[in-house]
Amino acid sequence: MSHDAQADTTADTTARPAAASPLEAAVEAAVEATVNAGDIARLADVGRAAVSNWRRRYEDFPQPVGGTASSPLFSLPEVEAWLRRNGKSFEVSQGDRVWQRLRASADDLRLGEVLGEVGAFLLYTLRDPDGWKLLSAASDLAVRLPRAVAEVTADLPPRPGDVSQVEPGLLRLVAGMAERSGAAGTFEFLCERYAEAHSRRLALTRPDVAALMTRLACPGARTVLDPACGMGTLLLAAGAAGAAGTAGTTAAAEGADVRLLGQDANETVALLAALRLLLRGRDARVVPGDALRHDAFPPGPPPDALAGALAGVLADAVVCDPPFNERAWGHEDLVGDPRWQYGMPPRGESELAWVQHCLAHVRPGGLVAILMPGAAASRRPGRRIRANLLRTGVLRAVLTLMPGGPDLWLLRRPEPGERQPGVILVADAGDDPASVEAAWRAHVAQTELPPGCRTVRIIDILDDEVDVSPARHLSPRVDTRGFPTAGARLREAVAALADDMPDLEVLTGGAAGWDASWATVAEMARSGLVTIRHSTMRALPADVPGHEVAEGGAPEGCVPVLTADDIAAGTAPSRRIPRASGLLAVRQGDVVASAVTARVFTGEGAVLGPHLSLFRVDPGKVDPEFLAGFLRYAAGGGRPHLGSSRVEARRARVPQLPLAVQRTYGTAFRRLLALEDGLREVAAAGEAFARLGVEGLIDGRLRPRG
Repeated sequence: MSHDAQADTTADTTARPAAASPLEAAVEAAVEATVNAGDIARLADVGRAAVSNWRRRYEDFPQPVGGTASSPLFSLPEVEAWLRRNGKSFEVSQGDRVWQRLRASADDLRLGEVLGEVGAFLLYTLRDPDGWKLLSAASDLAVRLPRAVAEVTADLPPRPGDVSQVEPGLLRLVAGMAERSGAAGTFEFLCERYAEAHSRRLALTRPDVAALMTRLACPGARTVLDPACGMGTLLLAAGAAGAAGTAGTTAAAEGADVRLLGQDANETVALLAALRLLLRGRDARVVPGDALRHDAFPPGPPPDALAGALAGVLADAVVCDPPFNERAWGHEDLVGDPRWQYGMPPRGESELAWVQHCLAHVRPGGLVAILMPGAAASRRPGRRIRANLLRTGVLRAVLTLMPGGPDLWLLRRPEPGERQPGVILVADAGDDPASVEAAWRAHVAQTELPPGCRTVRIIDILDDEVDVSPARHLSPRVDTRGFPTAGARLREAVAALADDMPDLEVLTGGAAGWDASWATVAEMARSGLVTIRHSTMRALPADVPGHEVAEGGAPEGCVPVLTADDIAAGTAPSRRIPRASGLLAVRQGDVVASAVTARVFTGEGAVLGPHLSLFRVDPGKVDPEFLAGFLRYAAGGGRPHLGSSRVEARRARVPQLPLAVQRTYGTAFRRLLALEDGLREVAAAGEAFARLGVEGLIDGRLRPRG
């Protein structure tokens, strides 16, 4: 039963001379290719909104040649010509050309079949390179190739028909890409593009979650089964982990020792999974079919049954990301099935059917790692099965991987005569799914558990609800040992407020000479008193690795960048970006303004971030703190004027006072700003102190003194 599911193919009718070069093939591919808005954005390295803007603004932008009103397709050559004509840089990689050609060779619903045939061809070239070398020059390639591929790839799931759905020109183009990127790399690239194009139909397991599941369930396993394998993400993770490897061997060699078994209800998706595994040289068998109704790997009688009984397929570990909330899973057809050792799954509890299917296929002592919707831990119809899983010691852990789910259930098929555990581990990973790995390791080793998890006595769960959801058994993620520190922080923040209160004299008639002369910041700039500069950055780079500034400053090749958030909070630069030409450096004493506030910069070595302006004063005539105070007032006392920050700043009016007088006012402005910062600090410290106190009292880890 697929959780990765749905897709598929047909043919392109154009052919090309057998002796065409890779360059000619690439040109031909461009003629046939179409792209959608997302493709154009990727090729031009812009956002999708920019592409939509181009379509509105430019009358000569190419018209759609296919697709739908909501997802139109455009001719790739026409798009390339338009981008060149308008001076917009772009890059169409060899992989993108192959993908666009492949996508143009079939309608959207049959694209998966074409991709599967391309994958089978790649497997053929990998296994019989000499045969392909001879066959590629044949004039009747289209006739002879399907049989040659079928003979070499007999271990693949069956494919429809003996006639190739893919014209030879595309296959030659694919072969050319494989020479550079490898057969496995080429197919993986095409699968990634396919998954992007069918993102609404496919539900792929996140790679980091797949890696976590296999690390927890598969150490030492020689056979791993995924009965709802989809495109094979979990099996790929099991193979890459080299679960059966020994110390000193490489990951690739270890992965080859693992027998990988998979099944999926969608024939096309099962084929793609098999190809992804076999192209990596894995020992794999993937079978199409609904595992609940038509089990391709029947376990047979369990090994502890009557003496002499033959055991069927029992894996060392089972991993599964099954489809959620399916009502048509075969409830009526499977009444009395021997897999339901822990109770007949209710019609609305298909996930509990998958749990028992997995348990029936794992050897005694083997682990099952299965993703479950959060509701499966507490829904009333499934309480009897959950209770039986707990009473028999099968359910070992329920781990919430991310806010809103899913949960990861870890189960262990008991060995005959072994002692049943009395507790179950529950954990909440918060925003870091990998954190539950440390919890499971500590639980198995019976050492101290990290924060965010605990063991719960099974007898305490066996009530009317049998609720195993971590949220039910975990208090809020809080370490009450930090309560004294939070209190000290609050007292220090409160005490610091008094030091920041300026002593201001109340005047009845206004300060002497106050109304004598005023000038706008723009007028001051024209007079040379202030230099105004604006950031050259439109946005921060979205994918700079390690963008947070580490202790000690930015690493070599990077520079700290001031952001609007830094200015609002009054903190040092919190981001870093690669050094580049055109960045505006900020000096000590410069006034940096955003749409909502302004501050005097006291650090060194930073550059100006997006949506910020810099005001550099003549220090012999203008006090920067004095100017910053009036700029803050012009910004509306912290209320943003969206889209007009520069205009408001230049219009700000500043009295023309002697420098000594400016400095006294500047000191007052600075202390009032520090008071505002202190009030925010007190609010944050007070909130943290109160939260820790309430949660600690409720959790029983704090109590009133006396």
